[in-house]
Amino acid sequence: MTPGCRPLAQTGHRRIVMFSTGCARRLQVTSIRHYRGQPVADAAHPVEDSAGRCGAALNAMNLHLAVLLVYAAILMGVGLWIGRRVRSSTDFFVAGRRLGPSLLFSTMLAANIGAGSTVAAAGLGYADGLSAWWWVGSAGLGSIVLAFWIGPRIRRIAADQGLHTLGDYLEYRFGEHVRATITVLLWMGTLAILAAQIIGIGWILNVVVGLPPWLGCLIGGGVVIVYFTAGGLLTAAWVNAVQLVVLLAGFLVALPLTVASAGGWGAIQTATHAVDDYWNVWQGGSSGWFYLAMLGPAFIISPGLLQKTYGARDDRTVRLGVGLNAAVLLVFAALPPLLGMIARAVEPGLDNPELALPTLLMQALPPAVGALGLAAIFSAEVSSSDAILFMLATSLSQDLYRRYVDPDASDGQVLKVARRAAVAGGILGTGLAVGAASMVSVLGLFYNLLTVSLFVPVLGGLYTRRVGPAEAMGAIAGGVGTYVAVEVLAMGEPVLGMTPAMIGLLGALAGCGLTAGARSGAPRR
Repeated sequence: MTPGCRPLAQTGHRRIVMFSTGCARRLQVTSIRHYRGQPVADAAHPVEDSAGRCGAALNAMNLHLAVLLVYAAILMGVGLWIGRRVRSSTDFFVAGRRLGPSLLFSTMLAANIGAGSTVAAAGLGYADGLSAWWWVGSAGLGSIVLAFWIGPRIRRIAADQGLHTLGDYLEYRFGEHVRATITVLLWMGTLAILAAQIIGIGWILNVVVGLPPWLGCLIGGGVVIVYFTAGGLLTAAWVNAVQLVVLLAGFLVALPLTVASAGGWGAIQTATHAVDDYWNVWQGGSSGWFYLAMLGPAFIISPGLLQKTYGARDDRTVRLGVGLNAAVLLVFAALPPLLGMIARAVEPGLDNPELALPTLLMQALPPAVGALGLAAIFSAEVSSSDAILFMLATSLSQDLYRRYVDPDASDGQVLKVARRAAVAGGILGTGLAVGAASMVSVLGLFYNLLTVSLFVPVLGGLYTRRVGPAEAMGAIAGGVGTYVAVEVLAMGEPVLGMTPAMIGLLGALAGCGLTAGARSGAPRR
């Protein structure tokens, strides 16, 4: 490297070298490379030996950081302001059951577009190509089922019975043992997905200002804890509306500008034509249609999403709000993979594909537009994190504290425990994020666990009286046991063309069916 322009960020064994192509032009970020001694920039992007150009890079970096800090402060401010209206646990957990279609739509979509739907999906697009559409597209397909069949039905039951959580429903339908079992499983899985969102925030701050990822995780976790703890679902619904505007605006502006920066679609296709099946939407690399088996069911029975439908004022609200969320997801599913593919054309040598999206926004866009794009990713990560804290807070305060520790607890006591649970869950999730390997790995754990443990009991409980407490426990044991066994023995690889989650779902069905058969064949007394 020339002595006039030194690196702006260094983390661990990787160094991010930032420089500009002109004092008033865009910030450039080279490939992230392992270095020995002095870092070396890519030949395609020579470092300008100019203090003025380094100053432009610093100014762009400062703009990105300033936008993120101001935006985070706005989110916390809105959360604290709305939180003053929360007076009861019903306000905190189900927003007083008065959410209309627009607020339900925004809070559902903001929850569904998180680190997995942006940073991880772009990383899959970078590595595997267009088939990464299925990572988010599967969520959209699952949301259609939730909107028109599962959501309205479970909302009516929740309103009639005064239910606040999925655990409340499981106890109402199957008894306390099923509720306790699912609560423990969900706490483990939910911490994993919270960690994934916080990892995404850490990567953004790492790319923007060179903060160590662990420090970025601490900052991101702190923002989420502050604004969600203030008011629960009521706060999240309003903050998510703000986040959604920023998120969609950022991605819609970024896509055409990054395409133009890369030289157009023709140049992008030329740069990636040598990669097998890169433009095949059905399957390419490790991505493809089989994501539907892992992700589709999870977005039908996710406690965080089902509990948001509890806050709807009527069935029509669920169909409209969740249905529109599904439609937007199906379209949005193409954006992050395409941005990842553009990043591969521009920067083919990234060591970590999950850095493709923030790196592209820093490199291929003018600073002001790049800042908007980074704010969009930040919105995605934070909005999903509050949905996960919602699951943790309701699970601990309602499913454990009020049910087993203090059944006579007052409404104020439950609200206090919920807020403390959100803080504790946020701290634990942040700690897990610091030590996690990648977003895709922890997201896969969560979605698989949801599918194999909850899909059969929830749908069976809604649509047939033949599934009772014993059948539900049989499904949980069969699903989780089969999934864990296949995951360990096959080391996460498909068996006979089926993923461990697919086989686990078959195990859940078998466990439910065998238990029902054993009970029907048992002598009656």
